[in-house]
Amino acid sequence: MSVLLDIQHISKTFMNGEVATQVLEDINLTIDAGEFIALMGPSGSGKSTLLNIISGLDTPTTGDVIVDNRTITVLNESKLATWRLEHVGFVFQQYHLMPVLTAYENVELPLLLFDMSKALRQKLINAALAIVGLEDRTDYYPRQLSGGQQQRVCIARAIVTDPLIIIADEPTGNLDYSATEEVLELFDTLNNDLDKTIIMVTHDPHVAKQATDIYHLEKGILVENEGEEGVWNSDIQSHHPKDR
Repeated sequence: MSVLLDIQHISKTFMNGEVATQVLEDINLTIDAGEFIALMGPSGSGKSTLLNIISGLDTPTTGDVIVDNRTITVLNESKLATWRLEHVGFVFQQYHLMPVLTAYENVELPLLLFDMSKALRQKLINAALAIVGLEDRTDYYPRQLSGGQQQRVCIARAIVTDPLIIIADEPTGNLDYSATEEVLELFDTLNNDLDKTIIMVTHDPHVAKQATDIYHLEKGILVENEGEEGVWNSDIQSHHPKDR
């Protein structure tokens, strides 16, 4: 495997007036392409802050994040926004779907920022919805979908641009057991069959066991635990907007 993500000596300190709070302390982590990483730890341990730094939503106080041989921590906000659009797919605990848009239209949103034909957009959207098993729900609005189905729409939206990294922040936090198992099975397919790199925050040990490696954050310090072992769709991969 080749190294996809190299986190070097990342620290993060938040200032509240003259009071400094260190959230992350000298984090070092290397993730290979195709790995599935779970981050665990108590609330306030810095998990979401680390995810935000990895995905370019936040910048560290010190240290560098290198993704696919590119140092993203030196990019300005405009370049970071473009980089995120092209290389990161987000799945959150809250679905963040537009209620006035159909499943198809919600998945379409990131593609509207690329210069591509309507026909190509349609092909990519249909492929993503097929991967998550919702090809028969394209015209449904979020209110017409179950929580698990809404989360699968979110996953389709995250993968439609063929990102290098999928960032999942408590993706099963609002789901019942059955829907959680569906999402975990889908992540397993994305990781093992389609070779997608996934970095996931979770409080649930059962969910974390789906990952190949588990890390714990304790008061901003990263500790590795031994993980338990747990073809990207050709239509999307061969027509990826970055390759046009």
